Amino acid sequence: MYFDLPLAELEGYRGEVTLPPDFGEFWRDTVSEARAHAWAPQRTRVDTPLTLVDVWDVTFAGFVGDPIKAWLFLPRGAAGPLPAVVHYQGYGGGRDHWLANLAYPAAGYALLFMDSRGQGSGWSVGATADPHGSGPAIPGVMTRGIADKATYYYRRLMTDAILAVDAVRAFPEIDPDRVAVTGASQGGGLTLAAAAFAEGVRAACPRVPFLTNYARAFAITDDYPYREVVDYLARHRDEVDAVMATLAYFDGVNFARLAAVPAAFTVALMDTTVPPSCVFAAYNNYAGEKAMTVWPHNGHESGEWEDLALSLGFFGQWV
Repeated sequence: MYFDLPLAELEGYRGEVTLPPDFGEFWRDTVSEARAHAWAPQRTRVDTPLTLVDVWDVTFAGFVGDPIKAWLFLPRGAAGPLPAVVHYQGYGGGRDHWLANLAYPAAGYALLFMDSRGQGSGWSVGATADPHGSGPAIPGVMTRGIADKATYYYRRLMTDAILAVDAVRAFPEIDPDRVAVTGASQGGGLTLAAAAFAEGVRAACPRVPFLTNYARAFAITDDYPYREVVDYLARHRDEVDAVMATLAYFDGVNFARLAAVPAAFTVALMDTTVPPSCVFAAYNNYAGEKAMTVWPHNGHESGEWEDLALSLGFFGQWV
């Protein structure tokens, strides 16, 4: 059912998200500190029966040098240097099995599919630990370290996403000036962070991006994962101001305000997991050239294969 604003209002909706005055400084300092701990990405070829795609098991340096796993896919025999896509996973998922991620290399792109630290046991398998501690938290990752922007889980994961672009650009087969970023849900939120702060990104496809316009999401949906924060605040009643101050540094609306690369968004009007007004708030604040595809009768699954086809067509124009 439709539960959010009418489409005509969504198309102009910008939300009420505060941009912290030191937002850019915070992220530039965070990424700079992480790069100071960086080391060259490592890879080991995976023995597969595939004849047209080579698969590599990759480890690269993420937040403060933490080892982050990924798959690298290269179309076998393609003349390089290759355009590349960095793909980020949805909430609770990991990098999954390498057989699940063959569309982009089949279309001639190199693909780096990033694992999500501390996730990957919900609906797809991951292989990356999160070695950093947390204060009291609700199960899931939404409230880990949420009382302070320095300790919040998404500071680490978003930094990993930004440095994944560094990692793929370092491989000799890749054209470092032809890199795109994409992902759905949580992956869409990470896409916005990378579009704003990663070097070398040419285009972005944030699909039903999660982690946007938090305050409105808390008010109009009862679905998880946003509900994790509501559950936390129902017990930590004295931390509301601190939590909302933290989340402003990780809101996709604020990343969108600083992102200038061309972007193709998708939104689903019956999505109760990521309300459409939260997606439109990021879209309408996005600073670069942009387009929106609306799926009127879909929930959080959004356009599924049509979304993938859309991203392939969009990247074909820009990457």
